[in-house]
Amino acid sequence: MTTVQSPPAPPTAIRPKVVARTGLYAVLAANAAVVTWFAVQAGFASNALVVTGRFAGLYAALLMAFQLLLVARLPWLDRRIGMDRLTNWHRWTGFGLLWTLVGHVVFIAFGYAQSSSMNPVSQVVDLAETVEGVFRAVVAMGLILVIGGASARWARRRLAYETWHFIHLYAYVAVVLAFTHQIAAGTTFTASSAATAYWYAVWGVALGSVLLGRLVLPLWRNWRHQLRVEAVVPEADNVVSVYITGRDLDRMPARAGQFFLWRFLTKDRWWQANPFSLSAAPDGTRLRLTAKAAGDGSASLRHLAPGTRVFAEGPYGAFTAMHRTRPEAVLIAGGVGVTPIRALLEEIHGHAVVIYRVAGERDAVLYDELRELAVAKGAELHLVTGPSAPDRLAPRELAALVPDIAQRDVFLCGPPPMMNAVLGILRELDVPKPQIHFERFSLAG
Repeated sequence: MTTVQSPPAPPTAIRPKVVARTGLYAVLAANAAVVTWFAVQAGFASNALVVTGRFAGLYAALLMAFQLLLVARLPWLDRRIGMDRLTNWHRWTGFGLLWTLVGHVVFIAFGYAQSSSMNPVSQVVDLAETVEGVFRAVVAMGLILVIGGASARWARRRLAYETWHFIHLYAYVAVVLAFTHQIAAGTTFTASSAATAYWYAVWGVALGSVLLGRLVLPLWRNWRHQLRVEAVVPEADNVVSVYITGRDLDRMPARAGQFFLWRFLTKDRWWQANPFSLSAAPDGTRLRLTAKAAGDGSASLRHLAPGTRVFAEGPYGAFTAMHRTRPEAVLIAGGVGVTPIRALLEEIHGHAVVIYRVAGERDAVLYDELRELAVAKGAELHLVTGPSAPDRLAPRELAALVPDIAQRDVFLCGPPPMMNAVLGILRELDVPKPQIHFERFSLAG
């Protein structure tokens, strides 16, 4: 493919990831300060437990809005941080939210119970029956407990992705119920018009971000580009490349190393979205994905007919040359993880060393393309074959292949065990962490 190249951008002093992460922290801290200020302005209850419970509820609501922002798939954040890290932050923020909500319920229940003759459980039941909005909060809490349980590691291993995703959709019901509870029963954001306007603005931005990133933007891009399957090309017995064409693809903001969630609109596949990386740098006329038959979805790709309509969400991911910090690079691929590496080699500027780790030469998908690209770009290409033990990419072997590896950016993609092993080796070789670029492609195929 002929790639539309842009002039190489010099490595920046401040990494895009640092800018985005600092911005997120600053937004959360600033809003926590504003919430605290409004709470102080609204006044305190006489019971210290009730005061503590109210603050816990306010911060829990703020965490809930922040969670929505993390999974909104906003392009600016996704390109700088990556969907995998944003999703991981969302997960851990969710556990923080869960315990903060538990604290809210416990402190409020014991606080009110101190001034009544009821026990804490009866007090919660009484509040749900007599105070407007509290019953909705109880239902929201129950939903969040179910979602939190489904997100625990032991549960995720046992649940099908579709089941887990369906359970997570109830989070939006919990959000609506929690927000109406805050407006009906809370005093902090009804004490002044400024506080009310602020709270509506926070939730408007959070919910609006989800609506924009997960619905409006994908619909707009697919309407604009009208994607279709152009050709299906077998690369090996169990590997196939799918070429996608459409309108105005030179305006599709995709970069080498990113991935899409692909939905092929046939009668038996339209409901299923498969995440695959681009296996060639976008050239303004077509996109290409290359997939190994690892399941029913990827195995059926070879039967797609040219002209099949495609609905694609994306591009997603921060595994791009945007994050380079050094003029030279090492690209390390394992197995079918070669797809974003091959695309990166096509786009990347400066001297590159490519290391392709496979069990045997017959497993080296796209190797001929890699070799041609390496010759054209003056890159070094090393095909490393053999069993995983003894490790052919141990520290000594990797240092022999790339003696100056600590002075290069390292882009890594492959199966999780291989990636974990190589990340450990890079630490042993004292490669600075800011120079190591990878994504956990469990979401990206």
